[in-house]
Amino acid sequence: MRTYRIFSDSSCDLPDILLTDYRIELVPFYVSFDQVNYYKENVDISKEAFYKTLKSGDIHAVTFLPSANDYISRFKPALKEGCDILCLCLSQNLSGSYQSALNAKQILENQYPDSKIHVIDSTQATGGQGLLLLQLAAMQKAGFTLDEAVRKAGILKKTARIMFTLDTLEYLSKGRRIGKVISLAKDFLDLKPLIQLKESELIPYSNVRGRKKALDKVLAMVSEHFHETGENPSEYEFCILDATTEDDADYLQRKLETYLGRKLNLPVFRIGVTIGAYTGPGAIGICFIKHYNYIQ
Repeated sequence: MRTYRIFSDSSCDLPDILLTDYRIELVPFYVSFDQVNYYKENVDISKEAFYKTLKSGDIHAVTFLPSANDYISRFKPALKEGCDILCLCLSQNLSGSYQSALNAKQILENQYPDSKIHVIDSTQATGGQGLLLLQLAAMQKAGFTLDEAVRKAGILKKTARIMFTLDTLEYLSKGRRIGKVISLAKDFLDLKPLIQLKESELIPYSNVRGRKKALDKVLAMVSEHFHETGENPSEYEFCILDATTEDDADYLQRKLETYLGRKLNLPVFRIGVTIGAYTGPGAIGICFIKHYNYIQ
């Protein structure tokens, strides 16, 4: 059986320890604060430095997707070694990164006709994308072939959700990504929007006044999901997603672990540059995905 390597664009926000443990390779997005200087995410600028800059004044961060050449430069060494490629990308509804990877695939398939290159639209972002990546990596470790992993990914991604809240709509508004979410909170002081990311769609859920109530409501969204679907949370992997508010992340993790009746297996995922430019330093949420063992 041919071996394959797993890639993702950097919007997956996996902690470094997980990237290392599962040998997942990243193709970075770019960010600019002045559209003169451009920084590769997690290469030229850390998450900490990014948020420090974002909070330093009236700063508008703009992100730029990886080019086809960026993907080619990462894929080629693996192909030269005789490995196939599995690449997971940020939802194509949110970015053109998926199309860049497809363009790279088309070019490289002509150069390496005996190799397989699979590019998957995760239909997710940040922690939702990261959890799907971990499932793919776990399947690889368990001996799944590339084609088997791709087939299961198509099912798994439909089970992924992110339930989250923002501290402000300022960054979505600056990035012109606000869409129908603005109807939740544009006229209200200190109103925190609650949003769900489901299969590429940002779905406004409700709004509450105050941060503490917003955190509690995020957990209520999770509980409501499993109540309505009849799904068993024990068949799912969960993680906490946070930008800069560690105390809030700890609080939400304790509440989630109490609801689940078990400890989380994963560390907190820190929202990176790609998504953080639009959600801001106060974003926080819960991500989950079904474990591959529980799907056919």
